[in-house]
Amino acid sequence: MRCVIERSTTDGQHASRVTVFAPAKLNLSLQVLGRRPDGYHDLESLMVTLDLYDELRFTPAPPGRGLTLHCRNLAPAAAPPQPLPPVDDRNLVCRAAQLLAAETGCPLDVTIELHKRIPLEAGLAGGSADAAATLFGLTRLWNLPLSDHQLRALGARLGSDISFFLAHAPAAICTGRGEVVEPVPVPTGLAFVVAKPPSGLSTPRVFQHCRPEPGVTRARALAAELRAGRLTQAARLLVNTLQPAAELLNPDVCRLRHLFESLPFLGHQMSGSGTSYFGLCRNVTQARALAARVAAAGRDRVCVARLAG
Repeated sequence: MRCVIERSTTDGQHASRVTVFAPAKLNLSLQVLGRRPDGYHDLESLMVTLDLYDELRFTPAPPGRGLTLHCRNLAPAAAPPQPLPPVDDRNLVCRAAQLLAAETGCPLDVTIELHKRIPLEAGLAGGSADAAATLFGLTRLWNLPLSDHQLRALGARLGSDISFFLAHAPAAICTGRGEVVEPVPVPTGLAFVVAKPPSGLSTPRVFQHCRPEPGVTRARALAAELRAGRLTQAARLLVNTLQPAAELLNPDVCRLRHLFESLPFLGHQMSGSGTSYFGLCRNVTQARALAARVAAAGRDRVCVARLAG
């Protein structure tokens, strides 16, 4: 995440506004290994951040005003319209702000502007990224002495992907239910085509229909192949245990798989619990050419994305 802090002109010490850029993620590998007693699933995933960002602005509000969340859609004008998230307690941004205020005793008098580029129900973790950005941004706005470890512990109470974003790593192997994060090095030049169909999927519903597959995991081998620059070999290690369930629940995922199979991607699969689908490319030039062909084939929102540094 990137953060910009604007200081008060009166004393120069306190923040008058904090802006945080929250990246989307892809799961280059996602293997669901088994169900846990707490109802979650054990998994292993190689996750990477993309240069596709939501923007969150945090501004102090007058005492007693409370929390106000505003949302705007910043998707490109040519992209298909996308819905906006709710601005109440159903939004992880509100829940993250409430949790941080409760844990630290800070008055929750803040206005948050959420400018959305990451689509909803896409498997790109936009909600989790926004929640992580809220924890990160409010600690700066309120000048709280919380460590990254403390923030990750708070994030894990809200959602499994939030800890990944609070690790501030372009790539990481995530285990447990996703909250155990081990940063790993991967090349910064990776290029992808990402397509989001008009429909979405509920993450809990996809997990309910998935079949865990305990056994050999691929995340470390995939990270090693990427680090060595062997993209063709890396593409063979792409895996997503949730994709068969998603294809049963949503025909758009099947349609995108067939479309990507017809094009010369190195490898391709669904991200997270869907419905976004991505293809790994040799370079940005190839990604731009293939993105144009994907966009011409349907009503999907299509972009070229690279690994975020």
